[in-house]
Amino acid sequence: MSRLRAGWGTVFCGPVIHLLGGDHVLTLVRLAVVGGLVSGAVLVGGTAMAAAPPRTTHGPCAYTQTPDDPAVRPVGLPPDPRRTPDRGMVRVDVRTDQGPITLTLDRAKAPCTVQSFIHLAQHGFYNRTICHRLTTYPTLKVLQCGDPSGTGEGGPGYSYKDELPVGLPPAPTDPTGERKVYARGVLAMANAGPNTNGSQFFLVYADSALRPNYSIFGSVGPTGLSTLDKVAAGGVAPPDTTDGKPALPVDIDKVRVRC
Repeated sequence: MSRLRAGWGTVFCGPVIHLLGGDHVLTLVRLAVVGGLVSGAVLVGGTAMAAAPPRTTHGPCAYTQTPDDPAVRPVGLPPDPRRTPDRGMVRVDVRTDQGPITLTLDRAKAPCTVQSFIHLAQHGFYNRTICHRLTTYPTLKVLQCGDPSGTGEGGPGYSYKDELPVGLPPAPTDPTGERKVYARGVLAMANAGPNTNGSQFFLVYADSALRPNYSIFGSVGPTGLSTLDKVAAGGVAPPDTTDGKPALPVDIDKVRVRC
């Protein structure tokens, strides 16, 4: 990743403003068949014709359209400059009906992820959405948000590469050493496998054990952690007990990026 030039840190800030399952893995649902046809082909006059390849940006982040998983809300591909901003912190205020959640995005940890998140926030993608999933497993305690459909299947209509963490401590609950500690306060991306990041993200309210397959791109501030603790204390809505919609619904009113 190219180093940051002076001034890049604020270029994309301005007034314009994936499911839990299996081995407690944070993932998203992808559909491979659309309208009865395998993705990548369309019928013209009864003849199968190859569809145009999905558009990909030309910078180092290579944001790529996902025709099989169209955007829940219209939003274009993020800016992808050759010198992607990779230094500095960005503050984001998330206003919810359960209380404020202040996030600090770290460009150095995950520049492409931060750039995508800012892009979505500045275009109102996260406004008037819900946090659709709360987990209260002994080894996984997160609140997951970022899908305007509220189903856990929606995304922005594009995907991009992983920016995986290194140096995380091993989870003491996993003798194999495969799972690492995603500590309280971590902000990370959900995904549907390698290099399938989109819009869904999760907030860790207590130390959790996960394979290091999820890009960490920031942290939750003290006020936000208080809000998360309140939601977690409310538990999961029946009939679920450890994994489902939070009993205290979390409605995100607005996400505002501050430079």
